[in-house]
Amino acid sequence: QVQLVESGGGLVQAGGSLRLSCAASGRTLNRYAMGWFRQAPGKEREFVAAISWPGGSTYYADSVKGRFTISRDNAKNTVHLQMNSLKPEDTAVYYCAADRTFRATREAYEYDYWGQGTQVTVSS
Repeated sequence: QVQLVESGGGLVQAGGSLRLSCAASGRTLNRYAMGWFRQAPGKEREFVAAISWPGGSTYYADSVKGRFTISRDNAKNTVHLQMNSLKPEDTAVYYCAADRTFRATREAYEYDYWGQGTQVTVSS
C-alpha cells in the first residue's frame, strides 16, 4: 500500500508560481509512474502531468505545457510539480497519483493510489 500526501498549495496571484510536492510512505515509488491531476469546482478531474519510472519520460496537458514541470526525486520518494505563470483557470484541487506500471499515462483509471489533494487558488 502506498500513501501519498500532497503539499505546497495555496493562494497566488496570476503570473505567480507554486511548487507542489507529493511525498510517499508505506513503500517506495520504485517502478511507479507518477501523475498529477486536478479538479476544479463543477468540473471533472483532468490530467495535468505524468512522469515515468525512473523519470526519463514526461507528459503534459496542452493547457499547462511550457508552464508546468513535473519531476521526481527517487532517493527522497517524492514527486514535484513546478507551476509557473499561473492563471486563474489553474485554480483547482491538485492530486498526486501513483501507477504500479513504470510507464507514464494520462488516464486516471490507470492509477492505483491517490493522495487527498491540495488546493491551488490563482487570483486575477
